[in-house]
Amino acid sequence: MQAQVVSGRPKRGHPPFINRSLLRAIGYLGRQRQTALIAYGALIVATLAQLAVPQLVQNIIDAITRGATAKTILSLPDIAQGLAAAAAGRSLEQLRADSLSAEGIMLNAALIIVAFAVMRGAFSFLQAYMAEKTSQGIAFDMRNEIYAKIQRLSFSYHDRNQTGQLITRAVDDVEKLRLFLAQGLVLAAQAVLLLGATLIILLLTNWRLTLAILPVLPVALILFMIFGAISQPLFFQVQARLSKVNTILQENLAGIKVVKAFVRERYEQGRFGEAARDLLEWQLRVGRTFSFLFPLVFLTAQVGQAVILYFGGSQIISGTLNLGEYQSFSLYLVFVFFPIGQLGFIVSLMAQASASAARIFEILDAKSEVTNAPDAVPLGEIKGHVEFRNVTFRYFGSSAPVLSHVSFTVQPGQTVALLGATGSGKTTIINLIPRFYDVTEGAVLVDGMDVRKVTLESLRSQIGIVLQETTLFSGTIRENIAFGRPEASLEEVIAAAKAASAHDFIMSFPQGYDTPVGERGATLSGGQKQRIAIARALLLNPRILILDDSTSNVDLMTEYQIRKALDQLMKGRTSFVIAQRISTVLNADLILVLDKGQIVASGKHEELLETCELYAEIYSSQLVGDAELDQSIAA
Repeated sequence: MQAQVVSGRPKRGHPPFINRSLLRAIGYLGRQRQTALIAYGALIVATLAQLAVPQLVQNIIDAITRGATAKTILSLPDIAQGLAAAAAGRSLEQLRADSLSAEGIMLNAALIIVAFAVMRGAFSFLQAYMAEKTSQGIAFDMRNEIYAKIQRLSFSYHDRNQTGQLITRAVDDVEKLRLFLAQGLVLAAQAVLLLGATLIILLLTNWRLTLAILPVLPVALILFMIFGAISQPLFFQVQARLSKVNTILQENLAGIKVVKAFVRERYEQGRFGEAARDLLEWQLRVGRTFSFLFPLVFLTAQVGQAVILYFGGSQIISGTLNLGEYQSFSLYLVFVFFPIGQLGFIVSLMAQASASAARIFEILDAKSEVTNAPDAVPLGEIKGHVEFRNVTFRYFGSSAPVLSHVSFTVQPGQTVALLGATGSGKTTIINLIPRFYDVTEGAVLVDGMDVRKVTLESLRSQIGIVLQETTLFSGTIRENIAFGRPEASLEEVIAAAKAASAHDFIMSFPQGYDTPVGERGATLSGGQKQRIAIARALLLNPRILILDDSTSNVDLMTEYQIRKALDQLMKGRTSFVIAQRISTVLNADLILVLDKGQIVASGKHEELLETCELYAEIYSSQLVGDAELDQSIAA
C-alpha cells in the first residue's frame, strides 16, 4: 500500500508557512468560544498590566532624581540655594515639596508595581490554563472527527493508506497542532498586542528615538517569513518519516509471531533502524535551520539595543531626555525586542502546526467512494434475493478488472458456493454485496433494489459476515459475540455460541463468557476465534449470510461440528460460502466457478462435474481427499 502524499504547497494570499489548513484549524477556536474568549481576555489584561510598569518605574526614578536634587540644593548655603534652584528650573518651595514627597511617591509607585505584578500573574495563570483547556478541547474534537472519518471511509481508502500513517496523524499531528494553539498562537497574539501597544506609547513619548529602531522591525519580519517558508516543508517531511517509523513498528508488533518464527528479528531491526535514521536526518535538518535562526534573531535584537544606546545617550547629553524617561523608554524597548526574541519559537511551532494541519485535513477532506446516495432509502426487511447484473469491478487506480461482466441470480434461502483459484474474484464478489466496494459497471441488487440506492446501515444490518481474517476486539468473549447487537441478552449470546460449537470451550474457561480475549484474540486458538466470529455473525439472525473461508482455521472434527450447525442455520437464509471443503460444494444450491474474474461455469455439483473441466480438475485435486476424510469422521 502506498500512503498518499500531500504537497503542502501554500495557498496564495498567505505567508508560505501559514497555509489554509492552519487557518482552518484556528477556526476550531470557535467551538471552544467561551474558554478561548477568557484566555485572550486574560491575555489582554495581563499585557496591559505589563505595559503600565515602565511608566511607574519612570515615576520612581523621577521622584528619586528630584528628591536627590532637592536635598543637594537645600543643603547649600542660603545664598547659593536660590541660584542653584534657578539653574535647576525649580523654586525653593518646589524643591522642599520634592524632598518631602519623594519617599511617598517611591513607596506608592512600588506598591502599585507589586499590585500590577500580582494582577499580571493572576491573569497570566488564567490565560495559560484557559489556553491549555481550549487546545485540549480542540484536540479532543479533532481526534474524534478523524476517528469518525476513518470509520466512514471506504475500504479502497484503507487499501491505499497504511495504518501507521493514520495513527500518526490522529495522535502526533494533532498534538503538534494543539501545542501551537496552546502556546504558539497565544505568543503570536501577545507579540502583536505588546509590539503594537508599545510602539504607540513610544511614538507618543519620544517619536525621534522610536524612528531610530523602526528599521529593525522589517528585518525581523523578513526573518520570520524566510525561516517559516524554509522550515514548514522540513516539518512536513519529518512527519512523513515519523509515519513510516510508526508503520513499521505497528506492522512488526502485529506480526511479531511471524517475525520470530522466520528468525527475521535482525532484518526487521535493520528496516526499522533505516527508517529511524531517515527520520533523524530530517530532524537534524530542522535543527540546523533553527540553530541558524536563533542567533540571527538575537543579533537583530542586539543591533536594535545598540541603536537605542547611541541615540538615547545623545539625547541625554543634549538635555532633551532625562534619566527617568530613558529608563522608561529602555523598558518599553524590551517589550519591542522580547517578541523578536520569541520569533524562533513561534516560527517553529507555526511551521510544525502548518505541516500537521495539512496532513490532518487531508484525512478529514478525503472522499469516500462508498457513501449513502442523496436519495438513498432504508432497505426494509429483506427476503434474500440477490442478483449480480453484468458486474465489472476494478480496484482504485487499477486498469485491469478484477471481475468482468459477472451475472447471476440467487433465490432467497439458496446456498451459493464460490469456487476458484486464488485471485479469481471470489472475495470480491462477497465484498460487493454489503457495498464494501461499489461496482465499476453494472449493478448488485438485493430484493430487486440496487444496493447503491439504499442506506448502508439498513443493508449491512441484515448481512452476517465471517471474514477470512478473524478479528476480535479487546474485551470479553460475550462482548465480541454481541459486537453487532450489544443489547443482546446472555441467553441469545449463548444460543449463538452453541450454534457455532463454541459454547463448550467457552465454558471451559474459569470466567466463561466474561473471559477476556486479549488483543486481537491473542488468548484464543485460531479455531476458537473462528467459532466466536461465526457466533457473532449468527447472533444478527441475518437474511444473507457470508462465510469467507470461515472454517479455514479449524480442524476437521471442529469443522464437522460447525458445519452441522450451519446446515441448520443456513436454512431459510441466502448464504454465500467460499468453498474450501467438499461438503460445501455438495450441499450448495448453486456453484459458481470463477477463473480470472469471470464465471466460467455455474450449476450443481453433478452437472458441473460432467460439463466443466476446470471444476472437475479442482474437485479431483482439492476436494476428493477432503471427502474421504469427511467420511472417516462421519464413521
